[in-house]
Amino acid sequence: MGTARSMTGFGRSEAEIDGRRYTVEVRTVNHRFLDISIKMPKILSKFEASVRGVMKEYIERGKADVFISFYNTSGGTECVHYNKSIAAEYLSFLKEMSEDFGLDNDVRVSHLSRFPDVFTTEESELDEDLIWKEFEPVLRAALSETRLSREREGENLKADILSKLRDMRKEVSLIEERAPEIVGNYRNKLLERVREMLSDSSIDDSRIVTEVTIFSDKVCVDEEITRLKSHIDAMSSDLEKGGGIGRRLDFIAQEMNREANTILSKSTDIITGDTAIELKTGIEKIREQIQNIE
Repeated sequence: MGTARSMTGFGRSEAEIDGRRYTVEVRTVNHRFLDISIKMPKILSKFEASVRGVMKEYIERGKADVFISFYNTSGGTECVHYNKSIAAEYLSFLKEMSEDFGLDNDVRVSHLSRFPDVFTTEESELDEDLIWKEFEPVLRAALSETRLSREREGENLKADILSKLRDMRKEVSLIEERAPEIVGNYRNKLLERVREMLSDSSIDDSRIVTEVTIFSDKVCVDEEITRLKSHIDAMSSDLEKGGGIGRRLDFIAQEMNREANTILSKSTDIITGDTAIELKTGIEKIREQIQNIE
């Protein structure tokens, strides 16, 4: 027995390793296809393709928003650069100014170091292999929690849909039980009316019966009942198998609705008509829930 999964879920995970803190949050909702949106700091942007690849292992369908944060408190990501060429230009211009205005050239190292861009700080390159080795388990933990939450919600949806399918079986059985009687009554009433309208004794009575039988067969719903029962069985089976079944369930629900519509259009008595309406109502409720199944 498989697990049905909802497309709504949430997962979060974080870890701190040697002063590097990783946090991942995943939120998913229903969507026709797989739509992944990732928000992460620029320093981790090089891992975006890898993140998407991992996510596809856990999520087949739905809109997924991923929020990733990274803080490095170890102080090992910044380094100071001494720009010798810029310092030399400053020194050259200061010497020129001293000569132009007859001033003492009293430049000291401490003065020169304060000029813009003589010293700059830059982010040093991270060890990509190390960062991914630390980060990937955090990402997978958040996705595992997301999948579990989707499975819990999916099982709730599954139980409710299976309950509705059991109600549909009862309604279909009611229509099936009444169908022969309804067709027989319809045929008899139609035959009586035709005989009343046709007083010409030269018309063969067997011909009238044949024509009435052909016409009354149009209100027969045996084929629709058979197909509807088959669709109910197929949907129940798919729900038990689980996995990515949302699109298939939606297709089956459409076919169910088609058969229920035909039964309703053929209804000649109030009970069958009302039961067919109940069928359509139940199918619509199921279709609404199916929209959130992966």
